[in-house]
Amino acid sequence: MFPSAQPGNDTSMVVAGSFKNGVTFDMNGNVMQVIEFQHVKPGKGAAFVRTKLRNVITGAVTETTFNPTDKFEDARVDRKEMQYLYSDGELYYFMDMETYEQIPLNADKLSDNFKFVKEEMICTVKSYKGNVFAVEPPMFVELEVADTEPGVKGDTAQGGSKSATMETGAVVRVPFFISTGEKIRIDTRTGEYLERA
Repeated sequence: MFPSAQPGNDTSMVVAGSFKNGVTFDMNGNVMQVIEFQHVKPGKGAAFVRTKLRNVITGAVTETTFNPTDKFEDARVDRKEMQYLYSDGELYYFMDMETYEQIPLNADKLSDNFKFVKEEMICTVKSYKGNVFAVEPPMFVELEVADTEPGVKGDTAQGGSKSATMETGAVVRVPFFISTGEKIRIDTRTGEYLERA
């Protein structure tokens, strides 16, 4: 028998019949997360669990049905807060805030919303069995507007929006009254302008 990763800990199992949204488990070597689930009890035949799963590492979403008694190994995803230092070509460097150890990560580990991250921001680095698979930016960031069209008097009443390029290069829709050099708060999950910082 192989020794478990943590001495004294038996591998915990997840049973399909007790799936909850957000649960992660190992299915054929892939880390899957339950996005939606539904217990189905047809008039004839056995009950089953219909699920929508996301492959945590690739992001692919699949729909699968399970027998409620199916068991899977619990996949513990590790999350560690690390400071983004700088990028060098395709490599992005992050520092462990406790050990000061630096790790380089390939650009393919970064999500689209990483465009809102600037140097020294704290991100959540996600790994499974020691392999980093994703970097999550902070939910909200404050960035300076590097460039945007000047607002025209009278535009503020209509409440429309215009494009603004942020200091990181990301483009965000902002209200007409925002001008170059101002700092704004952005929700990195949606890429939306929230307010002046």
